[in-house]
Amino acid sequence: MVMEGIKRRYQYVGIAMAELIRSDIRHISNAANNEDSYRVLRGRVSVLKIAPDARFMPYLELAEFGSVALIRSSDLRFDLLSALVERWRPETHTFHFPCGECTVTLEDVAVQLGLSVDGNPVTGLSSLTDPAAGTTHARCKRRRCAFVDLPRCRFVHARSYSWGSAILAMLYKELCQATDPQCKDIGGCLILLQSWALYRMPFLARVSHQPYLYPLSLRWTTRPGIGKSCDVPIYRMRIEQHAREGFIWMPYRRPEITNVVPPSALVDSHTWCTNTPIINFNIVEWYNGDRVLRQFGCIQHIPDPPCQLGDDHGLTKRGRVQLDWGIYHWKYVALWYDRLRRIPQIVMATDLQPSAQYIEWYHSRGKPYLLGARTFSKLGDRKQTARWIRIRRHIVLRNRQSPNS
Repeated sequence: MVMEGIKRRYQYVGIAMAELIRSDIRHISNAANNEDSYRVLRGRVSVLKIAPDARFMPYLELAEFGSVALIRSSDLRFDLLSALVERWRPETHTFHFPCGECTVTLEDVAVQLGLSVDGNPVTGLSSLTDPAAGTTHARCKRRRCAFVDLPRCRFVHARSYSWGSAILAMLYKELCQATDPQCKDIGGCLILLQSWALYRMPFLARVSHQPYLYPLSLRWTTRPGIGKSCDVPIYRMRIEQHAREGFIWMPYRRPEITNVVPPSALVDSHTWCTNTPIINFNIVEWYNGDRVLRQFGCIQHIPDPPCQLGDDHGLTKRGRVQLDWGIYHWKYVALWYDRLRRIPQIVMATDLQPSAQYIEWYHSRGKPYLLGARTFSKLGDRKQTARWIRIRRHIVLRNRQSPNS
């Protein structure tokens, strides 16, 4: 009986290992070994450079958008974001780092942006033609805007939606598309992505003494102070060398951060670790909480094979203006409402180091290293690594100063 159980366990592990990474898709990580040829993505970013009208803020507070409305433009480092994209796996919606799988979670959205991640999915008609369905009207007279017809009940109703999961779904979609070597730009909430990386991998930048503010991404939008930007190969190298030991699984548990995060940001914490689709009208992405249990302070077991959405992944609104996506995606909407019953089995960990079985599985079927034999984490020579960085910076500076560049 025991041997049969062990045999079934290894058969299950074999299935999980076989389906972790697909070899039939084109992925930008395949070019990572060529350090002289790399891609820097452009950003499709729309930022708010000025504060909203003070008369509008009470309504934003009613809709629970007051915190995110404080976030302004950020000093985005597209070389860093491009290096992160090289680590993103569309099959699992996780980054593959030397330390294991990790991702941007609903917890990150809640504390980094201050948005609700619980509630109804953001779906329905993608285009509203009925004026009565609008929420806000404004009329401008003599260059002075007077707000009229602002029904408070509409803003209170807005807080019943999971805007945080909708933003995360869009970010997942953009990351998946950006892994295509032919992709030139990336959109989504890039402030969230960069802030997530800096909180969990502080070795990626020389962070000056910045105060912790809420929402946490404000730390980089007021006075960036994250040092000079490096190029993609240097960010690759830093991740290769330092992520195994330097990745911070639970950065928000530090006292200096818990002191600034209000209790209201933690009310949905019971929904953070689950397996569920996240929805934003036509966009459906799978959220795999069971693959990143260490981010929630739990023991990481070998997870189930990732869920594949098939033709429903990557749908666009083109030609579907009057389509009710809530009806079209009814099965995913039902799974979202059932998310509290889809929480994986968890065991709180006293030590976040992975088991030997997990390491063997992940290193054999994941992609923890991109640089192969040139992996600097295997060299163990910090002086040699520092020398390589200086040489690389000299080459970059020389190329930028070259009149033919």
